Amino acid sequence: MNSLGNDLWRAVWSVPFLLAVLIQFFILQTSGFQSELYHMSVPLVCTFPYTCAWLDESRSGFTKLALPRTSVFWYIAGKFIACAAAGGLAELAAALLLQHTKPQNDLPEDLALIFLCGAFWAGIAALLAAASGSKYSAYGGAFVLCYFLVILHERYWKACYFLDPAEWLSPQQPWMLGTDGVKLMLGGLLLLTGLSYALILERRLSHG
Repeated sequence: MNSLGNDLWRAVWSVPFLLAVLIQFFILQTSGFQSELYHMSVPLVCTFPYTCAWLDESRSGFTKLALPRTSVFWYIAGKFIACAAAGGLAELAAALLLQHTKPQNDLPEDLALIFLCGAFWAGIAALLAAASGSKYSAYGGAFVLCYFLVILHERYWKACYFLDPAEWLSPQQPWMLGTDGVKLMLGGLLLLTGLSYALILERRLSHG
């Protein structure tokens, strides 16, 4: 359990986290929440804080020192939860900062959607990092997947509005249960992502 607390502290109390908050705040301040620039920046900027933590520790040899001090479960959980939480908190902090400095803004009433979107895309990036062992896939993969979903929705399946990542941030369509429906979908996707990450990382750790 202590491993999880350490990971959360390292993820949030870091220069990459601060950088992510400042970048998103600048984009929100200049372009606005409804801008395409902001919507496309979320799956990229939220990956800054802690996406490649496991890769860095594995390559430096720190993983071999950390595992004897905790269980494999808490080691893996710490890496994923800290990554997702830091990604979501970075996006949420930028929105709260905008709300404080610019009361008249276009932010949605339910800021939990911003947190969940950041957490989900950060989790996807962590999954890609574990699956590929590449930082390039980790930092760029979530953005590529987001753009791919946008193309699928706009060019082929316009009726499937749940494919559009912009809908997750600011629902415009009649979702079942309203914004709660979006939260349930994102929560479920995040859980599946976490389970996939755990399976992949456990296999990698068992093989040294």
